[in-house]
Amino acid sequence: MTDVTAGMLHPEIEQLDRDDMLALQNRKLAALGDRLAASPEWVEHFRQAGLKPQDLADRQALDALPFLEKAQLRERYPFPMLGTDPAKVEKFCATSGTTGLPVLFGYTADDMHVLLAKQVARQLHCHGVRPGDRGYNGFGFGLWVGGLAYDLGMAELGMTNFPVGPGRSDLVAEWMRDMQFTLATVSPVFLATLIRTAREKGIDPKRDWKLRHAVIGGQSVSRAFRDELEAELPEGFMTFNTYGTTEAGGPIVATTCPHSHGRDEMHLINEDTVLTEILDPETFKPVGPGEIGEIVVTTLDKQASPVVRWRTRDLVRVAEKPFDCPCGRKGMGAIGRIIGRSDDMLKVRGVIVYPSQIEDVVAATPGTVKEAWQIYVDQPGSAPKQLSVAIESETGYNGSPEALADSVASSLTSRLGLKVPVECHAEGALPRYEAKAQRVLVRN
Repeated sequence: MTDVTAGMLHPEIEQLDRDDMLALQNRKLAALGDRLAASPEWVEHFRQAGLKPQDLADRQALDALPFLEKAQLRERYPFPMLGTDPAKVEKFCATSGTTGLPVLFGYTADDMHVLLAKQVARQLHCHGVRPGDRGYNGFGFGLWVGGLAYDLGMAELGMTNFPVGPGRSDLVAEWMRDMQFTLATVSPVFLATLIRTAREKGIDPKRDWKLRHAVIGGQSVSRAFRDELEAELPEGFMTFNTYGTTEAGGPIVATTCPHSHGRDEMHLINEDTVLTEILDPETFKPVGPGEIGEIVVTTLDKQASPVVRWRTRDLVRVAEKPFDCPCGRKGMGAIGRIIGRSDDMLKVRGVIVYPSQIEDVVAATPGTVKEAWQIYVDQPGSAPKQLSVAIESETGYNGSPEALADSVASSLTSRLGLKVPVECHAEGALPRYEAKAQRVLVRN
C-alpha cells in the first residue's frame, strides 16, 4: 500500500481530516482576533459591523463581517491595516498591476522566513521537488512577492536556486541545458517562449533539458495549452498550477498535486494558515461542489498586513469531490483553475464573456500559437459594444490564415452564443508577456 505521507512535507497538518482542519482554523481565528484587538484600525473595521475582533472566537462572526477591498486600503495610505509597528516590518510588497500608488503589504521576519518559506516549500514538496534539486526562479521580483516567495521556499526545502527572474530568454534557454535545472517557476506564456527560443538556438528541450517540474503561475491557462507545453518537454515532465495573491501572503493559496493534475484541479494547500471561502459573488453565500464562486481569504498566521474576508475577485469552480483525492489531503479542499475575475468579466451585447473561454477555444484549435491571442474591445469598461479576437498561425501551418480565423470564429460562436470577428496573423506578430498577460486591450 502506498504511503501517502511521502508526498507531504508537513504530514501532521496535510493529512488532517476536514473536521480537524476546521478545528485548527477555529483556534487560529480566536488567536487572530486577539492580535487584531491591539490595532485601532482593525477595531474600527469590526465596529462598523457591530463586532469586535475577539468575536472571531466564534467562526460564525465571519459571516457578519464586511468584506475587505482595495478601496478601503487606499483610503488608509501609506500602511493600511498593517496591524503591527512599521519598524517590525522587514519588507513591503505590492499587488502587481495596480494603478496609482501601489497598495503595500508588509512582511515581518517571521512572515517571510518562517510562514511564507514553509507555505511555498510545502507546495514544492507536494510537486515532487526534493532537497538538492536545481531550480530556475523565473517569477518577478521588485515589489512583486512571487520571486521572493519561491526564493524562500527553495531555500527552506534545501534546493539550489538560480533566481534569474523573468526575461533573458536566450540565456535561460541555454542554462536549462547547461545547468540541468529540474524545476522552473515561470509564467506559462514565458515557458512557451523559452521552448521556442531553445528550438531557434538548436536546442531540443525534450532531449537537452532535464526539467521534471514547472510551477506555472501569474495567469490561468487552459488545459490544452498546459498539455501542449508538457508534450514539448522531457518524458515525465509535469506542470503544476499555483494560485495566490499578495493580499493572501503570496502564491500560496492553492496548487496542483500529482493526482489532481489530470483533473485540472488544485488543493487549498495551506488551509491551516489561510482560511478560504468560495462564495457566490452576488449572494455571498457559500457554493457547493461543482458550482462557481469567488475566492475570499482570511490570513490566520500572518503578523503584518493580515486580511479578514479579502475579496480576491477570482472565480473558480469547486471540485465535484473536493475532499476525496488519493493524495490523502482530506482536509484541504480542491478547486478548478481560475476561470476569470468577477471584475474582468465582459458583457457584450448582453452576453457574459470571460477571457478564459476565448483561450480555451484558441488553445483547442489546431494550427494556432497557443500563447498568442488578444482580445480587442471598442471602449474601456466591462460593457463594450464590440469585441474582436486576434490569433497567430503556427509557422508551418498548411492552411490559410482566413480558414484558421474562420475555424476559431465558428468555435467561439458555439461556445459563447456570440459572433466574434477573428483576425489571424503570422507567428510573432502579437505581444508576448513575460509575467501577467494583458489580454484585453482597447482598440477604436
